[in-house]
Amino acid sequence: MKEERARQARSASSRTSARPKPVSGAEDAARQAAGTLGELIGRPTEGCSEVAPTEDEGWRVSVDVVEVPRIPDTTSLLATYEVELGKDGSLVSYRRVRRYWRGAADT
Repeated sequence: MKEERARQARSASSRTSARPKPVSGAEDAARQAAGTLGELIGRPTEGCSEVAPTEDEGWRVSVDVVEVPRIPDTTSLLATYEVELGKDGSLVSYRRVRRYWRGAADT
């Protein structure tokens, strides 16, 4: 019985720590979006290429992700995901908007 209560307490504390914290600005939104997306899709994030507030006080963040790592690194396949966060920092949506080779120049 005592062990069961301890297990439930640990489970409850892990659920609370997984809740998003409110976003305090563009830099915080970028960090939170990259971290959440990386955990969700299981790929390393490379950085953020755009951060913008949305009309509903949330954030839209473009996160660059390494989809297929290769050697040499310039031939790795990357993707840009558009991530939307709510004003409370929760993930509202994400979608892949572009795939590209690391060494390719934008046109």
